[in-house]
Amino acid sequence: MKTPTLETDRLILRPISLGDTPAIQKYFDNWEIIKFLQAPWPYPQDGAITHIRDVTLPAVKAGEQISWAITMKQTEEFIGRIDYRLKKEPPDRGFWLAIPFQGQGYMTEAIAATQDYIFKDYGLDYFIVKNLKSNTSSRRVKEKTGAIFTGLKKEPCTHHLEGPTEVWEVTKKSWEEARKKLLS
Repeated sequence: MKTPTLETDRLILRPISLGDTPAIQKYFDNWEIIKFLQAPWPYPQDGAITHIRDVTLPAVKAGEQISWAITMKQTEEFIGRIDYRLKKEPPDRGFWLAIPFQGQGYMTEAIAATQDYIFKDYGLDYFIVKNLKSNTSSRRVKEKTGAIFTGLKKEPCTHHLEGPTEVWEVTKKSWEEARKKLLS
């Protein structure tokens, strides 16, 4: 399965590539992002290239995952990524956005475009999303984009942050309802 390029008012979402690794290394190597994710800290100097080359691209090639680079439409600057792990049971989605671009609606805009694709074109019925309870920004994006809270779960966290993990489900129906609100 090939990752399609999607366009929004301000963004271009395109297949992630090895060419994105310098920007990923620059923006992802930040405690304020990594503290919420399953990633090593300190982040290795070859962390981005190793992860994209050895994990992401093989999963995409095998049809197990769709991975988008989030880029600014006007400048083509890489600002984050979205991954849908489709062969996992249940399927799930993960994302992160570079700190300078947070709080401006970019992730909500990117999620809207990818969820349109995932539900309409790819044909997925649902997927789950998770976040540490302390990650309020991630929670807000989920609430705006149709995620339904299903409960708390204790999961290991790389960085020993306090608090449980919130588990959410996004269905085609919940997305359609949320999409109407976003567009009004």
